[in-house]
Amino acid sequence: MMDDFTLLPRNSNQARGLAQYAIDFMTGTLGAPGPRSLRMVERFHLDSIACGVSALGRGANAPNVLRREALEYVSAEPSRGVPCLASRVNVAPEKAVLANCSAVREWDANGTNFGFNPRRGDTRGEFGHNDFYPVALAAAQLRGLDGRSTLAAMLLIDEIRGRLAEVFSLKDHKIDHVVHGAIASAAVYGAVLGATVDQIESALGLLVAHYIPFRAIRAGKQLSDSKGASAALSAEMAVVSVRRAMRGFVGPADVFRNPEAIFCLFEKPALPDNSPFDLRLAADGDEFAVLGMHFKLGLYEHQSAGAIQGLIDLLQRHPGLLADEAGLRRVRIRIYQPALGIIGDPAKRDPRTRQSADHSMVYIIATLLRKAFETKRAGWRELMLVPDDYDERSLFHPLTRRLMERIEFEHGGREYDDKYPDGIPTSLDIEHDTLGPLTSGLVMYPAGHARNTTADLDGLLEHKFRLLASLGVADVDGLYRRFTKMAEKSAEEIAELYDFELLDNWT
Repeated sequence: MMDDFTLLPRNSNQARGLAQYAIDFMTGTLGAPGPRSLRMVERFHLDSIACGVSALGRGANAPNVLRREALEYVSAEPSRGVPCLASRVNVAPEKAVLANCSAVREWDANGTNFGFNPRRGDTRGEFGHNDFYPVALAAAQLRGLDGRSTLAAMLLIDEIRGRLAEVFSLKDHKIDHVVHGAIASAAVYGAVLGATVDQIESALGLLVAHYIPFRAIRAGKQLSDSKGASAALSAEMAVVSVRRAMRGFVGPADVFRNPEAIFCLFEKPALPDNSPFDLRLAADGDEFAVLGMHFKLGLYEHQSAGAIQGLIDLLQRHPGLLADEAGLRRVRIRIYQPALGIIGDPAKRDPRTRQSADHSMVYIIATLLRKAFETKRAGWRELMLVPDDYDERSLFHPLTRRLMERIEFEHGGREYDDKYPDGIPTSLDIEHDTLGPLTSGLVMYPAGHARNTTADLDGLLEHKFRLLASLGVADVDGLYRRFTKMAEKSAEEIAELYDFELLDNWT
């Protein structure tokens, strides 16, 4: 039986349809999201808060630069501004969104989607991340929403960007995946703040016509702040576009069918006056895109999760591997495209920045092995990658560098390609002097993957939260309570959600 959904057909004005859908969703006209969906979005939001707090606490460059920028835009009328994370100062909403999205995204350690829905036949496989919750929270604070409605707005952002990722692959055209999140942010921000369908359509037109980031921000031998801040910069422009449209600025209409905009420009529709895709959006219950999204259990590019799981499995099955690193002769990893291109780039065999190292398969696996040899322990909790694993000392640790030289990374061929993005098909083989050849076998659904059924996900997420949050706040228990049971929180509690103290060591 097909789930209940709103269909925006390709021969319609999908910008207006998206606007009306967002308005109807937030006013309850379409029904109500189910408890599983709300619970899942709360998990992802909680996870993002730990990422953001730790990035600020560790003085990560981009979030702190953008936070300082935001604090230069104090709102003349406090009721028209919203705070940054861990602040009582209300600033211009687009600047708060810029700073807060940058913080939660900086480590590249929060949720991921792969744009894969075979039940509907929507399998374009665009990436995306749960980076845009600060947009929903800013809108909720300005509008005075309670916790349940705030969660619904977050869920709606994930639904729109998640479904767009299923039907249009930005990466195929070298466009950065944050565009889908920016479109979702504009639609939801406008709907929450009472924008009309015309105004949201104009905002979407402004956004798509003027503010399209290409994947140049992710290219190069050593990556920069631009990679981590891409979602934040696009979210800022989404809010700016809505604010402009609500003041009367008229942007391009019908942007999904505009022949010069990115969608029809790069994928010409079969029929005139069409977009390249139909768009189906959940309307009620528990069929939302967020339920198919994935968690990262530490700081690593999600495409490496299968190899991490394979390594942990082998270390737990063969504890003798931990006796002496000298006995480890070779590690061979086989994986699918496009993972090989993302985390197997030869330039990433010598990462010299954190942004490059967390996208280097050989660095990630060598660091896990180093930690295992040092601690004589193996497991997701024991080996969870944290910011310290990407600092200057870790980047050039002699043992890590020796281990990197023993790791081979290769394409597994069609057998692997055909299984992605349903899973993260990976195998990891070890040659050991005394234990001989060892293999993980094919790993499809590592811990954190939406289709994994064996991991203690709640326990691992809480462990991750406490590891990361402790880098930014003294009262980790208090922060955990502050961001859980969101559906029960009043509008006043939502307004004060970011009112907590960071440790004094942040810069």
